[in-house]
Amino acid sequence: MQNALKLKAGILSFCFYLCLWSLQAQDKKPVQLSDMTKIVTVSNPEISPDGASLIFAKNFMEANKDGNYEYKSQLLKMNLSDPSQLKVLNSPTYDLSNFSLSPDGKKLAFTKGWEGKAQIWILPLDGGEAQVLTSEKYGASSPVWSPDGSKLLFSFSVPEWAIDGDPTWDNPRPGRTYGDEPNYAAIKEGLEKENVKPDMDGDVSELRAWLAKNASKKDPQVVDRLNFLGERGLSTDISFRHLGVYDLTTGHSEVLTSGYQSFGGAEWAPDGSYILTVSLEYEGHPDYTMDLNSGIYKVMLSDKSVSTFLASDDYRYTGATFSPDGKSLLIYAQDTEDRTFNQSLLGIAKPDGTSIKWFTEDIDRRLGGSKWTDDSKAIYFAGANEGGTTLYKVQASNGKVSKVITGPVGVGDFDVQGEKLVYSLIQVSNPNELYLSDLEGKGQKMLTDYNAKWLADRWVSMPTAHEVKVDEFDVDFWVMPPFGQKEGVKYPTLLEMHGGPTAMWGPGELSMWHEFQVLAGRGYGVVYANPRGSGGYGKDFQKGNYRDWGDGPAKDVLAALDEAGEFYEWIDEDQLVLTGGSYAGYLTAWIVGHDHRFKAALAQRGVYELTFFMGEGNAWRLVPNYFGYPWEEGAKEILDYNSPQTYVQDIQTPLMIFHGDSDLRTGVRQSELLYKSLKILNKPVEYIRYPEEGHELSRSGAVQRRLDRIGRIVEFFERYVTHPE
Repeated sequence: MQNALKLKAGILSFCFYLCLWSLQAQDKKPVQLSDMTKIVTVSNPEISPDGASLIFAKNFMEANKDGNYEYKSQLLKMNLSDPSQLKVLNSPTYDLSNFSLSPDGKKLAFTKGWEGKAQIWILPLDGGEAQVLTSEKYGASSPVWSPDGSKLLFSFSVPEWAIDGDPTWDNPRPGRTYGDEPNYAAIKEGLEKENVKPDMDGDVSELRAWLAKNASKKDPQVVDRLNFLGERGLSTDISFRHLGVYDLTTGHSEVLTSGYQSFGGAEWAPDGSYILTVSLEYEGHPDYTMDLNSGIYKVMLSDKSVSTFLASDDYRYTGATFSPDGKSLLIYAQDTEDRTFNQSLLGIAKPDGTSIKWFTEDIDRRLGGSKWTDDSKAIYFAGANEGGTTLYKVQASNGKVSKVITGPVGVGDFDVQGEKLVYSLIQVSNPNELYLSDLEGKGQKMLTDYNAKWLADRWVSMPTAHEVKVDEFDVDFWVMPPFGQKEGVKYPTLLEMHGGPTAMWGPGELSMWHEFQVLAGRGYGVVYANPRGSGGYGKDFQKGNYRDWGDGPAKDVLAALDEAGEFYEWIDEDQLVLTGGSYAGYLTAWIVGHDHRFKAALAQRGVYELTFFMGEGNAWRLVPNYFGYPWEEGAKEILDYNSPQTYVQDIQTPLMIFHGDSDLRTGVRQSELLYKSLKILNKPVEYIRYPEEGHELSRSGAVQRRLDRIGRIVEFFERYVTHPE
């Protein structure tokens, strides 16, 4: 009896505070479309060697004189004992990146533009202006300090025509003999040396010289590579990434690597005598070597000799990092047996690369950056995990892995120093701030409050997690209530879907925070799921949509929507709308070609005819990786079956289509094909083309167009749904 009374009292107390929270929530206004310009993100935290201060980047949007918003970044120095003590290190800019603190904590190196090219700059933290260090012909970026702080390693990209010696592949196109540079003055110099006159009516040498002259002006563009599509234009020239080193003592730089081979991800040896770097030895044309495995190479500073340090047919090595004491080496790799779907491998080896012991096989996740602790006893690393990004810790001595920060949050960039752990954190209640804790994630302290200030008078829709069993898969999904929700009232609901198809959504994911909140604030319930094929759930789940982009994933997201409709009485199952971008643009078109429950749907930057996708988008390898090449036995039938265009005549749902004019990842012709087909069939369809935008419109496009995009989503759905009065 007493327990029953306590339970009843607890329920009444809970209801009281719930009602009080609801009343307070209604005093706030929902997140606005314009609030996107107020969102601040924080990145690249780096703790000073003495643990007293923190350097980090503040990323934001700022209005220019014309009232249009631009992306800006600013470096700040924070006193960790008193976070209110902040020192601004530079004026807001858009092209600052790759900053790195010197070993003594007194100087900051970073990449910034100078005279039209990226160069390495240095900023003294005890006072003084930033100064440009390098003046490399092909630019310089990604500075890495030597252990003693006397040198800076940097990387640069060299076009194929500028590399000495003949390439390792046949190169019959006109011009290389004369220095095929997009600059006729250089070609003219080469022609004079060869005593050749450009002449369209001359012999073959003179004809080639004339054609090279035309190509040097990019009129026409000559293509001889497989991956000739960039993100917004043709990328016809092959380039190779190389390494250089700048000596701060002498003020001189020298090139360390050269030739028809790219080098990246460089790491200094503890004594500074050599560098470990990731590279790939091409066999034939570099554009055709799709299945070769990268290895780790050793570059000696004394004589610039390059040798293989670690290579294997079984593993693709992607990086190596020495422990602070120099006694161990962290190795990054991937098993190559099923390279499209295999997850990350991290292991600890001896300093010479032998005796590797992998410690992430049981984690079964794609994993990100890592940091050694100062005492070399542990390593921190992160990875997408079931709707969030988990921060892990491994003991170097025994390979035991533990979770430091996990759950429905996203850990972004982080750093460890002494007993301090600093990290950026994504939460539904606040899209991004910096936090400080101990090395176990305990004693969490908020360091910044850039978003907390403007969010103080905003109502935020909080998602509730659910799971539904579909076939052999456990599918996670989340439900967000609409603003102003009242008991007994039904509300229109939006099914949002992610792309990739290996992306992952959840409460710890930042890119959709604003869009979800704006739509919930406009009176829509929001349901989103991680269907088979999503990342963050292991290899088997990620491979669950192999040769099945349509039926299986559609079944998953619709099962999530059905389950939500049964669980929440406020969901109006007669007022449903649907949207998604990239792969989810594909899935939107697939669903409305098979299911007619939705009042309206919006397909964004998707692919709709898979065979043609292989010939158009720069993401074309998704076709052979998931389905095989169209000329292989049985593949064409599978591609046709999985193409939404095959079912275009069955689409009844009013459809809006988004695509960027310069989107070469999925290819703008895909959207034209779907739109024209529906228009010919006299179906309700509208087509929105964004000028100058590529595939990243929703994440990094022009601010005004990003705002327009979300505004059009709201307006389009408002044409077809009915809200409660």
